[in-house]
Amino acid sequence: MDKPAEKGALHTMLDLFRRRSTAELPDAVYRDLLSTLFTMRLVIIGFGLLYMIVGTLIYLKWRDSVVAVLTFTAIAVTASRALVISAYHWAGGMLQPIVDLRLWEWRYASLTYLFAILLAGLNIRVLMAHEPLAHISTISLVFTFGAGIVSRNAGRPRLCAISLALAVVPTATAMLAHAMTEFDEPLHAEFFIFEALLLLTVAAMSIGSVRHLYTSTVDHLTIKHDLAKLARFDPLTGLPNRLLLRDSLRSGLRSAQEAASQLAIHYLDLDGFKAINDRYGHPAGDRMLVEVAERLNSIVRSEDVACRLGGDEFLLVQTNVQHQDQAELLARRVIRQLSEPYVIDGIEMRVSVSVGVALAPEFGVEMECLIACADAALYRSKARGKAQVQFCVPEDHSEVKRVVA
Repeated sequence: MDKPAEKGALHTMLDLFRRRSTAELPDAVYRDLLSTLFTMRLVIIGFGLLYMIVGTLIYLKWRDSVVAVLTFTAIAVTASRALVISAYHWAGGMLQPIVDLRLWEWRYASLTYLFAILLAGLNIRVLMAHEPLAHISTISLVFTFGAGIVSRNAGRPRLCAISLALAVVPTATAMLAHAMTEFDEPLHAEFFIFEALLLLTVAAMSIGSVRHLYTSTVDHLTIKHDLAKLARFDPLTGLPNRLLLRDSLRSGLRSAQEAASQLAIHYLDLDGFKAINDRYGHPAGDRMLVEVAERLNSIVRSEDVACRLGGDEFLLVQTNVQHQDQAELLARRVIRQLSEPYVIDGIEMRVSVSVGVALAPEFGVEMECLIACADAALYRSKARGKAQVQFCVPEDHSEVKRVVA
């Protein structure tokens, strides 16, 4: 009767191991889930102290060298867990590359598993004797450990399941073995069998709670990050929008000041796009805009940013500009690439692009002012015909300042 129940509870735990894990999570969600593991330094230290107190009391009563070794090892593991948390934050916390974060998770999990084994070891040692008070103390540690694992680490279900299995299964097995020993007390075996089954049942229920908490947390974080992305990226092209542009511009200006260089703001407007929409319809126009975005991403460097302002208007932020010629070179490359034919639904379509460029900090550091200066240069580009590039001049800047004032 006890074996099937034990096997069923263990199966519930191990079933979680086969479930899909971090590889399928978006990076941002994984970072958030992992970061919660490294906020528990005081909790970990507190539980380590509880283990030390219980282990010390049992040792003082029995003078058992095994209990002493288990207790000293648990203290060392607790100190190591606290040091790993401190080192994680010192190394950059959740902002580290994903490959580094997975290594930190492995370190954290390995020490947690080791502590769970030490907890089971203490229970096994105590269950070799008929000492009710000592047993109550050590089994209380298991229940406390399980509650802490579920509340602290639900975002990493595999960590929870393995930790609980390592602490609970050996302890429950030791209880069943203890139940088979001869002891002159009524229902001695039955009570220990019941306690083992109770421990396994609570562990299985905890795993069920972890599964629910994990699903809810992932759904919540995914929605949160999706909404944040929608707020910062254009839904059609996937390019950054004005909100993210502001952050990119601020960062670019800071880098430009440190490197004694300039920032070039390229304001792009497609020539002939309205005719495409009128002739072939908005779906064809949308597909063209998506391809324009793809071409822009292939042109700019990784440190530069391509944004969509709306309609057929785009903006490029070019960093580390040492001379105006560099900005003109990029603008002409954009004109050339975006003027190549587009094949949509088997139909060849053509547009060109006009570009206006404003340099920062020469014409200020405020985003709206810089965009307005680039727009003024764009206006002169379109007035000169298609596929032209013009730079903001002091007259444009003065007019923009006058209008703003």
